[in-house]
Amino acid sequence: MNLQVEQALVDLKSGKPEEVGRALETLQGIVYGFGMKVCGTPEDAEDTAQETLIRLARELKEFPNARALAVWLYKVAKTQCLMSRRKSKFAPAQMLALDALMPKGSGTSAPQVKSWEITPEEIALKKELRSKLEDAILALPKHYRLVLILRDMEQLDTREVAEVMGISEKTTKMRLHRARVFLRNALEGYVQGSRCSKAEHHG
Repeated sequence: MNLQVEQALVDLKSGKPEEVGRALETLQGIVYGFGMKVCGTPEDAEDTAQETLIRLARELKEFPNARALAVWLYKVAKTQCLMSRRKSKFAPAQMLALDALMPKGSGTSAPQVKSWEITPEEIALKKELRSKLEDAILALPKHYRLVLILRDMEQLDTREVAEVMGISEKTTKMRLHRARVFLRNALEGYVQGSRCSKAEHHG
C-alpha cells in the first residue's frame, strides 16, 4: 500500500494531467477497497471513494511525504464511511470474501496445499471457516473493527493507525489486541465445535 501511495504522491506533484489522473485513480482504488471492508456495501464504498477524492481535489495541499498523504486519506475515508453507514439500514447487505479483506501480495490467498490433496469435506470446512471469520470481523464494534482493518489489512503501523483514529498509540494497541482476541476466540469456538461434531459423527 505504501508504495502505491508513494507513487501517487510523485504523480500528484508532477502536475501533469495524465499523471495526476493516474494518481487519483490509484488513490480512489485504495479508498474503495477500504470502504468495502468497513462499510460492507459497494454503494457506500463508492460514495466514500468519491467524497474522499472530491475533498482531496478541493483541499489539495502539499503533503510532505506518502505517510502524511496516507494518514489524511484514511482519516477522511473513515469519516465518510461511518457517515455512509449511518445512512444505511443496519448490517452490511452482503458478506465480503476474505480475499478482498487481505492486502494484495501478502500471500494469504495462495493455497498452502495442492488442490488435489484437499478432500471435499475439507473444502466445505474451509468455506465455513472463512464465513465464520467474515462474520466475526463484521461483528466487531466499529472502533475495534477499524483498528483491526487499518493495522492488519491496510498494513498501517501503530502510530499511523492512532493518527487516523484520533487516539493514543496505547489505546490503539489495546483495541487491536482485544479485536484479535475476539476473532481468535470466535474461531476457536467454531473449530472446537467442528471437531466435536466430527468425532460424534465418526463415533
